[in-house]
Amino acid sequence: MGTTQGQAVDLFTAAFGARPDGVWAAPGRVNLIGEHTDYNDGLALPIALPQRTYVAARRRDDRTVRLISAGMGEVQQIGLDDIGPGRPDSWARYPAGVLWALMRDGADVAGLDLAFTSDVPTSAGLSSSAAIQCAVAVAAADLCGLGLARDDRGRRRLAQLCRRGENEIAGAPTGGMDQTASLRCRAGHALYLDCRDDSVAQVGFDLAAHDLVLLVINTRAAHANSDGQYGRRRADCEQACRELGVSSLREVPVAGLDAALAELSSPRLCRRVRHVVTEIDRVRGCVAALRRDDFVTVGRLFTASHVCLRDDYEVSCPELDIAVGQALNAGALGARMTGGGFGGSAIALVAAGRAEQVTASIAAGFAGAGFATPQFLQVVAAGPAGAVA
Repeated sequence: MGTTQGQAVDLFTAAFGARPDGVWAAPGRVNLIGEHTDYNDGLALPIALPQRTYVAARRRDDRTVRLISAGMGEVQQIGLDDIGPGRPDSWARYPAGVLWALMRDGADVAGLDLAFTSDVPTSAGLSSSAAIQCAVAVAAADLCGLGLARDDRGRRRLAQLCRRGENEIAGAPTGGMDQTASLRCRAGHALYLDCRDDSVAQVGFDLAAHDLVLLVINTRAAHANSDGQYGRRRADCEQACRELGVSSLREVPVAGLDAALAELSSPRLCRRVRHVVTEIDRVRGCVAALRRDDFVTVGRLFTASHVCLRDDYEVSCPELDIAVGQALNAGALGARMTGGGFGGSAIALVAAGRAEQVTASIAAGFAGAGFATPQFLQVVAAGPAGAVA
């Protein structure tokens, strides 16, 4: 039994005085490209991380949910019928929101005891909150006999319900890409996700076969999706849609971008629309490049995405810009921020033989700016959420 998995069992036993019915796990994610496109009915290309959140769980005979997480204090308790917007008002709103959404969907959900451990870095833009949600989703689906984790159709539904829980209970207006990645990715593949209809295609992503590595740089700059900045970007996109007379920015083609920008009421809305429309096009280009093993083009698209996120969407920060700039200076094929922004992580596509040089360059750049040393992870495309014990 893996250390973190075993710690979940130990935490459960210590907190609840019995062994769990089982252990489930869900991965964090890195989005290769396609940022802030999910709530615009766009395209995205995430991979699941090897790092996971584990939940040891046991079904109860009443409608009580008890939760504990390593390092997050004492056991919290809430009734299933008491879950609602803003309730509970702690980290527990993420797992509780999943159970609420399942009930709203008509599922017969029982009370649960839940104990969480994780090696997904928190506040790093790597979807630690979605990993919590998806671990609970697959655990509840199995323990309550819902059958939703057995095939991709059911997992698609679980992802939609996790998104609803995050939006309505946790108050984070995200678009669902994180939960879809955690539940539907495959090992060795990136998930080509069409957020308009939640359809997916698996795209091979085996960097080791090409002597490449994907370096994740956790800048340690605080990141949160529910602090208002994310919502303001989404509101900008919704305002642009109203002005353009479209239901989503997915309807604006790259070829018609200049004409669309001329109809908008402010430079800020122009910047937001330009990012979304060109980012969707970059996802298409990246998928095509991966399918022909053209990693030079992949790297170029990564870097172009970062520039657009920095300048047009305005969601970068000094730490992310230093990470990207220092990676490129040290010879990375491409680099970009990943996740919602305002902190969190960057990624760099690097020749395996240059990984040490790139990490040293980034660390030196952070030290020179007076920032704490970032955390470095070399990651591969891992598999989805599911039972592990």
